[in-house]
Amino acid sequence: MESLCSVLSPMAVRFCYPKLTSMATSVPFSSIKSMASGQRITATLKPSEIPTKTLSPTPSANPISTTTSTSTAASLPPKKVLVPIGFGTEEMEAVIIVDVLRRAGADVTVASVEPQLQIEASCGTKLVADTSISSCSDQIFDLVALPGGMPGSVRLRDSEVLQKITRRQAEERRLYGAICAAPAVTLLPWGLLRRKQTTCHPAFFDKLPTFWAVKSNIQVSGVLTTSRGPGTCFVFALCLVEQLFGESVAKEVGELLMVGPADDESRKEEFNKVEWSFDHIPRVLIPVANGSEEIEVVTIVDILRRAKVDIIVASVEKSVQILASQGTKIIADKLIGVAAESTYDLIILPGGKAGAERLSKSRILKSLLKEQELAGRIYGAVCSSSAILHKQGLLKGKKATTHPSIANKPTNELLDNTKVVIDGKLITSRGLATVAEFALAIVSKLYGHARARSVAEGLVYDYPRT
Repeated sequence: MESLCSVLSPMAVRFCYPKLTSMATSVPFSSIKSMASGQRITATLKPSEIPTKTLSPTPSANPISTTTSTSTAASLPPKKVLVPIGFGTEEMEAVIIVDVLRRAGADVTVASVEPQLQIEASCGTKLVADTSISSCSDQIFDLVALPGGMPGSVRLRDSEVLQKITRRQAEERRLYGAICAAPAVTLLPWGLLRRKQTTCHPAFFDKLPTFWAVKSNIQVSGVLTTSRGPGTCFVFALCLVEQLFGESVAKEVGELLMVGPADDESRKEEFNKVEWSFDHIPRVLIPVANGSEEIEVVTIVDILRRAKVDIIVASVEKSVQILASQGTKIIADKLIGVAAESTYDLIILPGGKAGAERLSKSRILKSLLKEQELAGRIYGAVCSSSAILHKQGLLKGKKATTHPSIANKPTNELLDNTKVVIDGKLITSRGLATVAEFALAIVSKLYGHARARSVAEGLVYDYPRT
């Protein structure tokens, strides 16, 4: 297989994410599992920026690398990454960047640019940072990665401490990156896009310098990497992983995340079709626990709220704050006992092995799920949480899908090569990188294909026209 990131020409090409090499001309490559067909990427280096060898460092110690020797792994410090957040930061982008980089073995610090650590992201998810940005001012980072979102990108721009950190990063030629609105709204006013080809969210594209603006989903220019939005965030994060740890690590993390459809994998299959229509704004319950997979929780919440669905995130723990599977701290809207006082049109169970186990122990949640089925209302699960439905007898005679790692298949009607399966009023997904497709399938069932496509366009996510 060719490199995961292998193009150095300003010409837009179709593949996943670029590898930075010392060559100044375009290099042939093979497409890997692409998160959305037709995505484009370019990478450029000016002559003064061309290194004498690959910019991808020797892979460091990390939980998924199988090629690094024990002695080498022990001698290499972890790669340090800074991900700043503020009020209005795009939660999918922040969480996906953090999740993917931590899976690769990076030591990721989430820093708030606000006076407090807790922030409310652009679509209402409440996140808690690890520390304040001021505590990071004297630290050296291998990568500074800025999520987008509005007004989050403005809040990042107005942080003098973050500006100094990122300027130093660029001056000392260490990696930095930005996605969505952040290239145009944050980096441009700081002067950190000068003479660098750049991309950003289509809504902010006209703010970029015309000569240097590139309509590609990923753009690598020297030590700067930019991308377009939530729908391109997996390939953005994996591109950063490759630059930090090497191609093999990026490839393995991408496979674990199930990034992109294989040629024989369909987006969605539906059986026993029924209408999901309501005369009111649909109400959806998403129960969460310590160990829930943050990518799944945040992506479902983000996409459904963009579609104007009424979402309640409820913790089955004693506290509304939960610690997700890759260390992200999320504040739920309510405790499950309070949430259970209301009725929901749809209950969705996020995955994460430890989280699913904790969800399965909640008597209140079990009661809600049983009531949901008896009342003929909709329910669903992603990733490993399909096992919860199985134990409740809610998959009996139903077609479904689940995470490939589930050893004891929850149903004999399991479809292995489909991202999303709908059977009547049951919806399931494989999880992780397929969860955007899951959430958009729900939007399509509730409001129609046009609404789902409109939401997908805002995400910069490739979605079929019909």
